[in-house]
Amino acid sequence: MFFLETENRPDRQNRTKRVQLYKSLLALVIPIAIQNLLSALVNSADTLMLGYIGQNELSAVSLANQYMFILWGFFFGINSATTLMNAQYWGKGDLRAIQAVCGIALKIGFAITAAVSAGCIFIPRPLMTLYTNDPVLIEIGVEYLRTIGISYLLMSFSQVYLSTLRSVEQAKKSTIISSITLITNVLLNAVFIFGLLGLPKLGVFGVAIATVIARVIELALCLADYCKGSMFQPDLRLLLGRHRALEGDFVKYALPALVNDLVWTLAFSTYSIILGHLSNDMVAASSVATTIRDLFTTLCFGIGAGGTVIIGKELGAGNLETAKSDASVILRLTFAVTAGFGLLIVLLRRPVMTLFALTPTAYSYLNTMLIISGYYVVGQAVNTLLIAGVFRAGGNTRFGMICDMITMWCVSVPLGFLAAFVFKWPPMVVYFLLCMDEFWKWPAVFRYYKSGKWINNITREDSV
Repeated sequence: MFFLETENRPDRQNRTKRVQLYKSLLALVIPIAIQNLLSALVNSADTLMLGYIGQNELSAVSLANQYMFILWGFFFGINSATTLMNAQYWGKGDLRAIQAVCGIALKIGFAITAAVSAGCIFIPRPLMTLYTNDPVLIEIGVEYLRTIGISYLLMSFSQVYLSTLRSVEQAKKSTIISSITLITNVLLNAVFIFGLLGLPKLGVFGVAIATVIARVIELALCLADYCKGSMFQPDLRLLLGRHRALEGDFVKYALPALVNDLVWTLAFSTYSIILGHLSNDMVAASSVATTIRDLFTTLCFGIGAGGTVIIGKELGAGNLETAKSDASVILRLTFAVTAGFGLLIVLLRRPVMTLFALTPTAYSYLNTMLIISGYYVVGQAVNTLLIAGVFRAGGNTRFGMICDMITMWCVSVPLGFLAAFVFKWPPMVVYFLLCMDEFWKWPAVFRYYKSGKWINNITREDSV
C-alpha cells in the first residue's frame, strides 16, 4: 500500500502543479483577454459605424491606419523586450531593474513615435499615395492622418507602462486603464460620427478626434498610477537615468524583436498595398475580415501574453524545467482554443456579414475571406505564442527575426506581387496565397521549439 502511494505521488504533484499553472494563467489571461476583446470590439464598432457613412470612408481609414498598424508592430517589439526582461527580473524580485528597463523602453519608444507622428501630420498625402491611387480615398485619408498623428505621441508612454504592468502580473490594472480608454473611444466615435448630443456630424475627422481624446485619458491614468507608486516607488533617476548594462541587454534582446515585429508588420502592410491596388471592394472586405478575425482570437492571444509572463518568471527564478513543462501545456491549450474559434468564424460568417453595408462584390469576397480566416487563426496564434511568447521569454529574439524575414519577404510578399500584378490571378487566389504566410513557418518553428535552445535565464546580479 505504501508502495502504491509513493508511486502515485509524482502524479499527484504533477496534477497540483498543472492546477496551479492554470490558476496563474487564468489570473493573467482573463484581464488580457478582456482588454483584447474590448480593443477588437472598438475596432468592430469603428468599422461598423464607418460602414454606415460609406464604403469609401471605411476603405480610406483602413488604409490610413496601416501607419498605426506599423507603429503597433514597433510597440509590440519594444513591449516584448520589456516583458521578457521584466518578467525574469520579476521572478528574481528586482524591482529597481524593472523600473530601469521601463525607462529605457520609454526613451526609445518616444524617439520612434515622434518620427511617425511628424510624418502623418506634415506629409499625409505622400503617405496615403503609397497605399492607393484612388483620389477620393487619398483625400479622406489625408484628413484623418493629420489629426490621428497627434495620438501616436501620447501612446509612447502609456503602451510601455501598460506592458510593464502586465509583466509583473498586474494585468488587471492594465486592463482597467485600457478598458476606460477603449470605451471612451467608441462612445466618442458614436457622438462625433452621428452628431449626437447636439454636436455636428464630423465623420472621419470625428473618429480621429475621438481617438486623440481617448489617448489623452489613457496617458493621464498611467501617469497617475505611476506617481501613486502602486507598482514601485517612483524614482526618476531610475526611470530616466543611464543604465549601461541593462541598456546593452535591452538592445541585445530588443533589437532583433523590434526588427522581427517591423518585418512582420511591414509585410502585412505590404499585403494591404497589394490588395489596395486590386480594388476598393478588396480593401473593404479585407478590413471587415481582419476585424472579425481579431474579435474571435482575443482569448488565444491572451493565453499567449499570459504564458509569456509565467514562463519568463520561472526562467528568472531558475526553474528551467518547470518553464519547459509550462510552455508545453500552454501550447496545447492555444492550439485547441484557436481551432474552436476558427470553426466558429466559418459557422457564423453569414449572420456576421449582414452587419456591414458593402457592395455585392465585397460581400462575395468577404465570405471567402472568412472561410480562409477559419484556419488562418490557428497558424497565427500558434506562431505568435511560440515566436513572440515562448522563445522571447527565454531571451531568444533572433530566431523569429530570421524566420519572418525568410518566409514573409522571400516567399509571401514576392508571391503576392507576382500573383496580383504579373500572373493577374483572381483576387481570392491572391488573398489565399497571402494567408499562407503563417504556415510556411511551422516546420522551422516547431523544430526550434523541440530543441529547447530557447530555455535561458538572462537576469544579471548587478542589474542597476
